[in-house]
Amino acid sequence: MEAKVLRLCWQWRNYPPGHDGGGARADAEVLLNAAGRQLLAGLCGVEEDVLARALPSWGQEDAKLSAGKNGVPAAAWRTGGAVAGPVAFGCRLCTAGRTGTAVRVVRYAPRWERVCLRHPRWLLDADADQPLEHLDVRGVPEVAAAQRRWAGVARRAARAGAEPERVFALAYAVVARWWEQALHWERETIWPGRLHQVAGGNAGAELEWWRIVGRDAVVFPEVVAVADALLDPAMAELVWADSGAGRPRGLPADGAFCRRLGERVGREWLGPLAATDYGGPLTSWMGAVIRLRRGAGGPPGYDNDPWWLRQEHQPATMAGQLRVLGKEKKAPGSGTMWRATVPAEQRALITSTIKNAEEQLLQLRGVQTGPTADVAQQLLRTLRHSAALIDNAWKRTALLAVNAGMPLEEVARWAGMPAAELSRVLAASRTEG
Repeated sequence: MEAKVLRLCWQWRNYPPGHDGGGARADAEVLLNAAGRQLLAGLCGVEEDVLARALPSWGQEDAKLSAGKNGVPAAAWRTGGAVAGPVAFGCRLCTAGRTGTAVRVVRYAPRWERVCLRHPRWLLDADADQPLEHLDVRGVPEVAAAQRRWAGVARRAARAGAEPERVFALAYAVVARWWEQALHWERETIWPGRLHQVAGGNAGAELEWWRIVGRDAVVFPEVVAVADALLDPAMAELVWADSGAGRPRGLPADGAFCRRLGERVGREWLGPLAATDYGGPLTSWMGAVIRLRRGAGGPPGYDNDPWWLRQEHQPATMAGQLRVLGKEKKAPGSGTMWRATVPAEQRALITSTIKNAEEQLLQLRGVQTGPTADVAQQLLRTLRHSAALIDNAWKRTALLAVNAGMPLEEVARWAGMPAAELSRVLAASRTEG
C-alpha cells in the first residue's frame, strides 16, 4: 500500500508538522487511539505488545484523540522530540542490510548512541531543516571510541547513585560552552582538525554552518571524558581542597581541579580558562560539591544537587542555531551573527558603549536654551562624543568577528565598505589598541 492510501484508514485530527520555511519534518511522529492501534496491528500482522516494545510512542494518548468518537480509528501528528525524546536519522547502510531497501529512517536515540559503529557514521538530529543525515567519522576514530567508553561511564554513574542521563547532560553542557569559547582559544587545535575532517576535509567558507552541524560529533570525546572526570571521587576531593576545605576561600584561577580536568581532556593549558568561566555549568557543579561537603546545602533541591542543569546552561540545539543562522543570512547585519562570535564580556562592553552614545544624544533635549553660540557648541560636542562612541563600537565588533574566524568579505558587507578599506581600518585599530 502507498502511504497516502494507508493514511486513509484513520481519521486525522491535524496536519503533519513542517519546518518554518516549508517542507515536511523528518521527525514527524504519529499517535494513535486504541482503535487506531488495533487497526495497525491487524494490518501489519504484529501483536500489539510487540509493537509497544518497538515503538516508543505506541501507548501514548493525546487530547485530540480522546475527544473523538469511540471505536473510530484516529491519529494525530506530533514532533518526535515532544513525544519520546531526541530523534536522529538511522544509518541507511544498516537499513539496507536488514530490509534490502536504502530508505531514510529515523529513530529515538540519545547523543551517546549516535555513532553507527559498523559504518563509522555520526547520525545527526532529525529535527533540523538541513540536508545531511550523517557525518563521516572514519577519520576521527576517537569519536567511536568515546561511544564505547560511555558504557563504562554510565555504569560508574549508576553505581554512584547518579542518573547517567543527567551526568551526560551536565558534561555536554560544560563542553558545549567550551566549544563556543574555543573560537578565541589560540592554543586549541584538536577541535578545528576534527571539524574539518567531518566536513569532508575543509569546512571552507561554510565554517559557521559546519560549526553548528558538526559540534556534537566533534566534542563527543571530550563530553565522555568530562563525565568520567566529574564522577571521579578524587576530582571532587580536588574541588574541596581548592575551596579551602575547612577554611573557606574563593576558588583560585590556578586550582588543582580545573588544571587536572584540562589534562584529562588533553589540554594542559585549559585549567585557568575553565576556572575563571564563572556562572557556567562547571562552576555550578563545583559549588554543589562544596556545599554538600560543608553540609550547607539545606533541604534537597537543585542548589545542592551536583547534576542539576539549569535551563540557561542547556546548549542550543542544532535546529535552533540553524534557524538563527538562516535568519541572519536573509538579513545580514541584524546582529545575531556577531553574538555567536563575540565573547559575552566584549558584547557587554560594546552594548554599554552604544548605550552611552544613546544617553548622550538624549541629553541634547536639555541644551536647547541659552545663547545660540553656547547651545550650538554643546550640541556639537555631544554629537562628536556620541559619534566617537559608535565608531568605537562598530570597529570593536568588526575586529572581534574577524579574529573569531569570520571571513573579512562578510564582515565588510556588514560594515558597508570595501574589504580592503575595512582591513586598513582594523589594522589601525589593532595598533591603537
